[in-house]
Amino acid sequence: MQIELDILNFIQKNMYYDILTTILRIISYMGNIGFIWIIIAILFILIKKYRKIGITMCIGLILCLIIGNGILKPLIARTRPYDLEINSNMQIQIEKPNDYSFPSGHTLAAFTSALIILLYNKKIGIFALILATLMAFSRLYFYVHFPTDVLGGIIFGILFAFISKWIVKRYIDNDNKYRN
Repeated sequence: MQIELDILNFIQKNMYYDILTTILRIISYMGNIGFIWIIIAILFILIKKYRKIGITMCIGLILCLIIGNGILKPLIARTRPYDLEINSNMQIQIEKPNDYSFPSGHTLAAFTSALIILLYNKKIGIFALILATLMAFSRLYFYVHFPTDVLGGIIFGILFAFISKWIVKRYIDNDNKYRN
């Protein structure tokens, strides 16, 4: 855990700038409850050409909610970095999350969604991955997650993206009413 705190403290001491704080605060806020990813999924569903991406994203976000937030967070019950006694004076620049730390829900939803987009559309997917990466970094920048929380979000996000695509291919692609 000390290495993780060293990483967070390095970010705090060496990368903290007002403009970056403003930008990352907006990006982090967009990830609250998967907000931006839910909106993007809905927009994709409404556009026939991208409907399959939107449906796959919805499945992925449901996996994030059930497995990530519903099972893993309470099961692992990891304290957030700012809640540690040694960090009791830490000033948090965003609203403090009130759930557990592992895995990072923002990172989980972001990487699940971004990878799904990338699997179907490389051009849009690259932009989505950049946003997901910034969102993941924001969680470290604001001292609300340990690096392994973010890493766990990335790993589970990759897994959920592939599971979601498999579910769509296996169960939905065979149903003509959902085809593009």
